[in-house]
Amino acid sequence: MGDIKIKHLSKKVLRDYLDNNQNWNNKTTAFPKCKISWLLSNDRMSEDDFCGVIAEEDQEIIGLIYMIPDLIRTPNDGEKKLYWMMYWWVSEKYNGNVLSTYIYSEALRIVKNQVIVKSYAEEATSFYKKMPFKTIGSRVRFTIFFSLDPSILLAKFKFLKPFKFVLIGFDYLITKALYLYNTSKIKQSTKNVKYEYLNSLDNQAWEFIEPLCKNDLVYKTKEYVSWQINKLQYLQTPISNKNSYTSLETGLSSNIAIHNLKVLKENEIIGFISFIVNYNELNVKYFLVKEATNYKLCVDVLMEHFITLKKKYIFTDDVKLATTIKQKFATIFTHTANKKALAHKDVNLSFEMQDLTDRDGHFY
Repeated sequence: MGDIKIKHLSKKVLRDYLDNNQNWNNKTTAFPKCKISWLLSNDRMSEDDFCGVIAEEDQEIIGLIYMIPDLIRTPNDGEKKLYWMMYWWVSEKYNGNVLSTYIYSEALRIVKNQVIVKSYAEEATSFYKKMPFKTIGSRVRFTIFFSLDPSILLAKFKFLKPFKFVLIGFDYLITKALYLYNTSKIKQSTKNVKYEYLNSLDNQAWEFIEPLCKNDLVYKTKEYVSWQINKLQYLQTPISNKNSYTSLETGLSSNIAIHNLKVLKENEIIGFISFIVNYNELNVKYFLVKEATNYKLCVDVLMEHFITLKKKYIFTDDVKLATTIKQKFATIFTHTANKKALAHKDVNLSFEMQDLTDRDGHFY
C-alpha cells in the first residue's frame, strides 16, 4: 500500500485543478473539464463550499465522494443550504476496506452533516441503516425499454455471448418495428406543434416554469434552472478511445447531449421538456405541462424526440409520465425500482411541506 492522501474539493480547489494542465495527462480524473467548468458557474456554491473528497494513492484516485451544494426551500419561504450526495466510489482494490467509510464520514464532517441523498445503490442499504439518516421520501424509478438491448443481456447472461450477432440482428428488427408502430401513434398529434430549443431559459420559459415548481423541495430561480440544464456540463468526444484522460463522473461521451425545448401551440407555450441522451438512454430531467388537456400531446412530443434520436430506453422518476407512455406506446418491458431519499438526522428541517420531484437533485 502506498501513501494515501485525502483531499477536500472546494470551489477554489476545483478552479486550481482545472488550471493545472498536469492533472489531465493520461490519467483517470474525478471530473471531466466540462463538468468542473459547469460546477464553477454555480452561484449557489461559494469559494469555500465543499463539493467532494478525493482519496489518492501514488497520485492515482482510489476514492471519490461528489456533492453539490443547493438551496432547499423551508416552510416559511426561506432557504437552507444542503448538500446532495451524488457519487460515492472506491477502487475495487479497496472494496470492503475502511477507506470507503472513512471518506464518506469525512465528507459528512466537512459539511457539518448537512447532507441529503436522493437515491443510493442497493448494496449501500445496510450502510445507511447503520448511519444516522432519516427517510424523507420515496418514489418509483422507471426504465422503459423499447429494445432488447443486447449489451445488457450479454452482460447479465454470459452464456449468450456466442449468439451476440444474432441478438444484435434480432434486436435491430424489433426496434425498427417498434419505431415504425410508435411513430404512427404520434404522426397526427404532433403535426401542429412547434419547438423552440434553448441553451438557457428566456422570460417566456421561466414564466411558464416558475408556478409549476413553487412547491418543489429545491428553491428554483431562472438562473438556477438555466445552470441546471446548461450544455456546458457535457462534451461530445467523437473518437472516445483517444481521449487524453478519462473521468469517474459522467460528462464525456461520443454522443452525450442535453436537449431543452419549449413546446409551442399557436405560439403559446404548453410544455417545457429537458432531457439528456447518452448512448442508448434518454433520461428525463424536466417534464412540465400546465394544462391537463395538453399532457398527452407533450408526451407525444417526448416520444417524437426519442424515436428521432434512435434511443432504446427512457429513464424517469415521473410516475404519471411513465404510466402514460406505457399505456399509449408499444414497449418491450419496464424495469421498476423503489428508491428512498434520505437526510442526515442533523438536518434540522421538516420535509413534509415540500415535494421531492424528479427534477430536484437531478444532476446527471
